[in-house]
Amino acid sequence: MVKLTIDLIARGTSGYTKKKRDESMSQYLRRLTHLYLEDRNIDEVSDELSMCKNLSVLYLYDNQLNRIPMLHQNQNINMLYLQNNDICKIENLTPLVRLSKLYLGGNCITVLEGLDKLENLQELHLENQRLPPGEKLLFDPRTIRSLSRSLQVINVSGNNLNSISDLECLIMIQQFHATDNQLMDMKELAHIFGQWHRLWRLDLMGNPLCHKAKYRDRVIVMANHLEILDGKEISETSRQFLRNWHASKEVQKKKREEMYRKGTVGDFLDGNKELPPVKDPRNPKVPGYMMPGYMMKGLPRKQFDELLARTTTNMSEKPEPDHTTPVKARSGILRSNKVLSIRNAEDFADFKNSTTIASAPVRRRPVNMTFELTGNLDSTHHIKPDHLLGH
Repeated sequence: MVKLTIDLIARGTSGYTKKKRDESMSQYLRRLTHLYLEDRNIDEVSDELSMCKNLSVLYLYDNQLNRIPMLHQNQNINMLYLQNNDICKIENLTPLVRLSKLYLGGNCITVLEGLDKLENLQELHLENQRLPPGEKLLFDPRTIRSLSRSLQVINVSGNNLNSISDLECLIMIQQFHATDNQLMDMKELAHIFGQWHRLWRLDLMGNPLCHKAKYRDRVIVMANHLEILDGKEISETSRQFLRNWHASKEVQKKKREEMYRKGTVGDFLDGNKELPPVKDPRNPKVPGYMMPGYMMKGLPRKQFDELLARTTTNMSEKPEPDHTTPVKARSGILRSNKVLSIRNAEDFADFKNSTTIASAPVRRRPVNMTFELTGNLDSTHHIKPDHLLGH
């Protein structure tokens, strides 16, 4: 346990403010502007601190203070560092009318209150309070309203917050730090960012909403003047691209709503969707698919039905198998696998006169062909060997 004394105050100054030989202690304490009393295990601040009338910056972080010291005689303080102590309540700060930066992170504060008289406060740091299990940091409405005219930076990271709607009236906010909380409502953010027109830096890492689809793109569109999101800069090119993308989506949305309102949506096919599967008339067990909507966009339903009927008819006609395709043998000769049905000599004569057999140009060999002879041939007509050889 360490109590703040005059001797400790004298040793908490920089080398540029050493006590002069012909200077009394009261004169010396009066001209001090900065006191470095961090990490000294201080748990109590005595009245000697009131002798530092011109004190503007006071470092008391990393100590064991369980309450904010009485500083009603130090009205010139504009920066107060009290983080990482055991402070449970914000109090005794009303006289510090010139206070612009207040650091209270790492304490045991459960309610943001007692700052409604600090009209010049610009930065407030309340991150990582040691809260009871299951509780979150609360905000006094009167304090928030009084800070709305001056507060530019606020840090409420790590305080189990699931909503920041109480901070909506902080219209002067430029930097907002709320990492490691329980924020998940994108609509709430969109509404609040619509009020924070000066916001240029935002930190939301560690919240559930960071895992939502297109989180970064959506936040950039919400906050028009955002320059840094989660520690990464936002280029003007990407910002403009996302704005155009969002505007295009809004136009499409309004167009669809207008079509639904007028009842004309059924007359057109949606270009972003495909038609439902239909059954193939040739094989009902195998599902088929109609033509995608993007190929039929703008086509009237009557013409589409006619085109679909013609397509189905053409597909249902079974083509005749082609047996005349020549097969190339090892010797290079094109052999025909066609099976002929010859009922009489006249049919064979017609076949001889109309059929041309292609062969390789190197050498000529008889073409092996298979004939199927059906019916009774007239005995007066004989098939000569030269007919078979094509002479």
